[in-house]
This record gives sequence, C-alpha cells and structure tokens, in this order.
Amino acid sequence: MALAAAAAAAGSLQPFLSRPACVLLRCGHRRLPPLLLRASSTSTSSAPDFNITFAEPAPSKPSSTDPSVEAVVPWIIRGEDGKPSMRTSPPPDVLQAIALAEAEAKKAKKDPRKSQKGALAIPASNVKVKEKKAAPAAPPKFSKAARRFYNENIREREPQRLAKVLAAAGVASRRTSEELIFQGKVTVNGSVCTSPQTKVDISKDSIYVNGNRISKKLPPKLYFAVNKPKGYICSCGEPKSVISLFDDYLKGWNKIQPGVPKPRFFTVGRLDVATSGLIIVTNDGEFAQKLAHPSSNITKEYVVTIDGAVHRNHLIAISEGTKIDGVKCVPDLVEPLDVQTNTKRTRLRIVVHEGRNHEVRELVQNAGLEVYALKRVRIGRFRLPADLGIGKFIELKQADIKSLEGNK
Repeated sequence: MALAAAAAAAGSLQPFLSRPACVLLRCGHRRLPPLLLRASSTSTSSAPDFNITFAEPAPSKPSSTDPSVEAVVPWIIRGEDGKPSMRTSPPPDVLQAIALAEAEAKKAKKDPRKSQKGALAIPASNVKVKEKKAAPAAPPKFSKAARRFYNENIREREPQRLAKVLAAAGVASRRTSEELIFQGKVTVNGSVCTSPQTKVDISKDSIYVNGNRISKKLPPKLYFAVNKPKGYICSCGEPKSVISLFDDYLKGWNKIQPGVPKPRFFTVGRLDVATSGLIIVTNDGEFAQKLAHPSSNITKEYVVTIDGAVHRNHLIAISEGTKIDGVKCVPDLVEPLDVQTNTKRTRLRIVVHEGRNHEVRELVQNAGLEVYALKRVRIGRFRLPADLGIGKFIELKQADIKSLEGNK
C-alpha cells in the first residue's frame, strides 16, 4: 500500500519534473523523510516508472532561530544533465529571491505607504506621517503710495546740483536760481557758493537764500490738468497767468501739508494767450522737460474753428505741412468735424507731434484759412474731461500721468 501511494505521488510530480526549474515538495503537517526519485528511461508513450526508495531520516538539528522546527524540507532540483535530484537546502536563486523579499519588507516598514510586489499597499490615510511645516510666506509688496513716500521722505538722496535743489525747493525757476547763486545770495554750510554746479544734499547741508534757510523737506511732486481759459498766459508771476488759478489752493497749503514748503508750479509747455484747453501744471521739472520736448513725439490734438468756408484743397494744403523755424512740420491727422448747431463755422481736428510754437496756427494760415478759435483737447492718451469747467483744474493720478506719456 505504501509503495502504491508513493508511486501515485511520484506520478503527480511529473509535470514539475519536466520543467527546468526547482520544485519545492512541502509535506504539509506530516514530517516525511526525503524521497529519492530516479526516473527510468522508456520508449513507450505511457507514463514513466519510478523506482522509489526511502532514505534514513537524518538527525534534525534544532534551529538557532526557531527551536521548534525539526523537519527538513526537501528540494527537488533538475541538474545540468537534466536529471532531477533532491537537496536539503534551497538553490542559490531561491536564496537570492528570499533576500530581496526581506529587503523589500524592511523598506515597507520604513514607509508603509509603498507597496511591495505581491503585497497589498497600505492606504495613506492609515499611516501617520509627520507633516512638513509650510514655508513662511513672502512679505507682501508695498503699495505705490508707500514706496513713493519712502523715496521722497526716508531714502537717502544722492547729492544734486545746487540750482536744481533750489528750484525743487520752490525758491525760483532753475534759471533764476542760477542768477541768485551768481549774485552771491546763496550760502552752503556758512560759505557763499557762486557755482550752480555745486553738489549738495538738502537733508544734510545747511542752505540759505537771502538769509532765509531752505527747509530740509521737499514739497511732493504734484500734477494737475487745467482747462485754460482764453486770455490767460503761461508765464509765472503775471496777474492773469495760468498759475494764478492756483492762488486759493496755495493759500490753504499749510493746512494740507503742515511743515512742508509750498511747491512752485509752472506749466508744461505753452499755449498762447488766444488758445484755450488742456495744459498740464506741475512742480516736477524733469517730467515737464520730457513731456514738452519735441523729441518725445507725444501727439497733441486740437480743435480748430475756421472763420470761413473750407474746401478740399485747404485740407490737402494743411496735410502737406509747412516750415516752422526752418523745420518742415507735417500733421499726423487732418479731418473736418460735424458742424455745431449753435454756429455755422467749420471745425477741424488736427493732430501734431512736433509741438512747435504756434504750429497749428501756422499750418492753418499757410493753407489760406483764418483761425477763429483754437482749443487743445488731448495730450498723449489723456483727454480733457468734458465736465471740467473753464479755469478749473483736477489733480492727476498715476494712471493719468502714464497716459500723458503715451500715444494712441
């Protein structure tokens, strides 16, 4: 009976013996002695016969790690000659696979979220992981108003020319400040200075003009858009000048800016006494020079009211341009506007970028027309507000100042 059972077991192992790999014969709960299998060659198509003999059980050695284990697990391995043999120790490739599995198990203990091959991954929700502290947020950027206040009041300024400092402090224009310096009416740190190019720092140096000390604080940069009335001039110090429109504003300056010297306003460019409309008033000399200089190529739009009829040849003559101070000036745009209901006079829109003195009037008169009224309505991209009354002004915001420097 035992031999028949062994033969049946050997027959069930035939599929494993036909493969070039090792086969592990596990005996379940029973501890059986190793089996020695020996195949006999046959030429028939029937299953091969096996001669099975039982070897004497080897004395079991207690395991150093688990003393309760006494059985020796047999390993049936096919050798290089193709014949199967039985061993009591696993082959090298199996040992290597076991070592790799143990290494993967150690990694899984360090990071339980990583899954192994053939093992179930532990969901991240069940694993307590130390959360990294969020990096501190960058400090918020300061607003434009805060940076402007810092630049004007706190930041150390580089030394500047004496004449420029006097003009910025509101003493007089730059040209008049140079005359005061040449006349010996200006002292710097107790010594008379006669050179307008002398570099000074108003926050550190002591500067006197005609015995009056210049404040170490400079007035803020201010920008205004004025709807100039007809009959006013752009020169400073005249009774009927554009700057005289700010008299009431400057009278209340000490209440608005206590302890800060009054600004000295001037116009950016000029409009002749008979021209009305948009003009910029500021105390920023560099800005005024940049905006008014012809090299800036900033466009300016005018509305010209013509006294008399306007024909096509007149428009062609205006668009061809004319010479002013030896320079050929050509307008960017010339077009007629709709006739207003309250007057029958023709109006023209003329856009120029040269900014020459009396340029628009010269263009119209050179075409054989007579100017009845002239009004400037736009500088750059800034247009005169329709609700701004004649002789009134508004303070410009930063967006308005930028629009002055750009073209449509």
